[in-house]
Amino acid sequence: MLSAQIRAFEKYLRIERNASDCTCRSYLRDLEDFAGFLRSTHIGSFANIADIDALAVRAYLADCARRNRKSTQARKLSCLKTFFSFLVRDGLAGGNPAEMLKAPRRDSTLPRHLTVDEMFALLDAVPKDTLLHARDHAVLELLYSTGIRLSELVGLNRCDIDQRAGTVLVRGKGRKERVVPMGRKAAAAVAGYCARSQEPACRLHGAHRAPVFLNSRGGRLSGRSVARLLDGWIERCGIAHKISPHAIRHSFATHLLNAGADLRGIQELLGHASLATTQRYTHLHVDALMQVYDRAHPRSKIVPEGL
Repeated sequence: MLSAQIRAFEKYLRIERNASDCTCRSYLRDLEDFAGFLRSTHIGSFANIADIDALAVRAYLADCARRNRKSTQARKLSCLKTFFSFLVRDGLAGGNPAEMLKAPRRDSTLPRHLTVDEMFALLDAVPKDTLLHARDHAVLELLYSTGIRLSELVGLNRCDIDQRAGTVLVRGKGRKERVVPMGRKAAAAVAGYCARSQEPACRLHGAHRAPVFLNSRGGRLSGRSVARLLDGWIERCGIAHKISPHAIRHSFATHLLNAGADLRGIQELLGHASLATTQRYTHLHVDALMQVYDRAHPRSKIVPEGL
């Protein structure tokens, strides 16, 4: 059930919406999960897609609630809404059973981020003696300097780097393009690595399509490889907790906010479509300020009555 509809939806994503490979994989993975749930229940025994109603989707979401975080549940529901809207548009379904369902309220917590001292220790721990070390140093400097997503980083081509202007052309979610500045240290690290790897990059990929970051075989560096190299350098520099590459993006935003950067400017740098997404950092910042206030301000202390 749904295999033909999923194939048609994939074609729609790639051709009409020009969705990235990462987005397509995420949508298709969620739909396969949904189809697997239908097969494991009585719903999968029906041949007509009209048999999938709001109750069936609710049952699936209840099953997801036992297995997934709220953010993942919300993403799966969003996927189903988009999928059924496409089927209705093309006459492949009579209605959208997910349309009126609401996503669970997401937790306001953010993934772990590094302090400024920890971030500096990480960047200083990477030498630049070998080509792979120079690459790792440039990867981490660019992630922290620009706050770009992991998928945006590994998708960069050399023609997207403007060394003279000190900017990077980034293709974000929905193929939306934005230009972000990179600091002098990141620009120097990227320029140094690109100069040392220019010949194999252009020979294997052509000058226009050459990736910024290469793996050991000369192919485009993958997101999984970036996560692995980050794990290695986190361990080597002595930071006690593991972090993901996305946590460097959170570190970038948090450090800017703590230094007084404008929230709207941070939104533009991060490529958030909604300011509400960026405002999560405000809540984190206020919580930190309140802790400082409670520890330091004399009038924040509770004085027992009678004294």
